[in-house]
Amino acid sequence: MKAAVLCEQPGDLVIEELVIDKPGPQEVLIQTVGAGLCHSDLHFMEGLFRTKLPSVMGHESAGIVEAVGADVSYVKPGDPVVACLSIFCGQCRQCLSGNPHRCTNGRATSRSRDDSSRLQREDGTPVDQMARLGGFAEEMLVHQNGVVKVTPDMPLEKACLIGCGVTTGFGAAVRTAAVPVGATVCVIGCGGIGLSAIQGARVAGAGRIIAVDMNIESLETARVMGATDTINANDVENVVEAVKELTGGGVEYSFEAIGLKKTAEQAFEMLEIGGTATVIGMVPSSTKVEIRGIDLLSEKKLQGSMMGSNQFRTDIPQMIDLYLNGRLLLDEMVSATISLDQVNEGYNWMREGTVARTVITF
Repeated sequence: MKAAVLCEQPGDLVIEELVIDKPGPQEVLIQTVGAGLCHSDLHFMEGLFRTKLPSVMGHESAGIVEAVGADVSYVKPGDPVVACLSIFCGQCRQCLSGNPHRCTNGRATSRSRDDSSRLQREDGTPVDQMARLGGFAEEMLVHQNGVVKVTPDMPLEKACLIGCGVTTGFGAAVRTAAVPVGATVCVIGCGGIGLSAIQGARVAGAGRIIAVDMNIESLETARVMGATDTINANDVENVVEAVKELTGGGVEYSFEAIGLKKTAEQAFEMLEIGGTATVIGMVPSSTKVEIRGIDLLSEKKLQGSMMGSNQFRTDIPQMIDLYLNGRLLLDEMVSATISLDQVNEGYNWMREGTVARTVITF
């Protein structure tokens, strides 16, 4: 099968022919239909976060089950599925306490070191899978607890977006921050995750949603998604002061969807008394975020969000229902559709900030 492999950091992806194993116990072989390009993969390509090499990138994918291994009871061949990196064991403390997205027992859903690799080159070199998925490939071999069955009515080239970006942004607003009806909200960064956070705030019933970005087209898309106000960061001296002026003192909820120290600090600084800032973006691991200690006396809160605090086996079908009912906009988020061979070109567009989401179709 063809796959996009990261061979060095930093580095572009290389299209290779790989050998994929047969499904083992509790494993599912999937024919990939669609895969979204997520900024997280770009972080690894640029070397901001380390990973095992060589590795098939991609973790936002959907497809059709081809075959299943022993003890698989959840899906069968022919089922349409969305893959999600929040693979859960169902046995650890986090899973049992209702937080499967924080599962701490990755060994239970991975092959042991003594087993053969799920993927390898023709010379036998093992090849890793990004997030234990490896979605930039014609086929995926994953644990059954990494997929969710979806209705056949759902186009899989759109469903793939829900596997990561939409779940992360939408869930940050609805689950992590639990935005209430009528709230004032600001979202910094209008890429795929930020646009999803805007939609989550809209569906939750936020009264005012301010979108901040440096790209005019992204801000126009943000309005389509539900933003009531937009701020072009290029046009103001101080984003925080611009938000405070718009709202008369600050927002109740802010979301950082870029992954930068500056914007994470801005998200906290623009809060009103008692407000909550949620950092969704992947801030580089060596970077420290600074806030004024005195602001904590105003009960302002700075928190993180991991994959939108999801329970994806129930959340993703609910989001698909919202899409099919016209309340969750996915078609409007797709700026380009490409082939696997064009994956590096797609990431160049992401670097330039000219796309919301790019989808590989197989």
